[in-house]
Amino acid sequence: MKHDLEANKKNAIAFYRTAYLGEPTHAVAQYVGADYRQHNPLVGDGKQPFIDYFTEMARDYPDKSIEFVRAVAEGDLVALHTHQTWPGNEEYVTMDFFRFDDNGKIVEHWDSIQAVPDETMNGNPMY
Repeated sequence: MKHDLEANKKNAIAFYRTAYLGEPTHAVAQYVGADYRQHNPLVGDGKQPFIDYFTEMARDYPDKSIEFVRAVAEGDLVALHTHQTWPGNEEYVTMDFFRFDDNGKIVEHWDSIQAVPDETMNGNPMY
């Protein structure tokens, strides 16, 4: 099956934004397929552990924000590059990868998170 790359990018961003900003149940209902496999070691496998994790995050850190810097799609995968700002002005850059099923629903997730340093050897930003 040929995937709709633009739709998948749009849906990955909407899924992430919706969950991150405090509506993980809605995000899962709208954008996740029958099964959901998680590779972040801090989040359990499946839909409910995802919902629980992001519900707790929204409760504990309501003032966090996210900027989607870029989205790249190929085949059944979408990669998102984000810039997150958390309370205390802590900044993080993330790389998230989502796999979509043939129905355009998210079924798998990987990520890498790194604190934005105060300075870099090359002077280039992280995002």
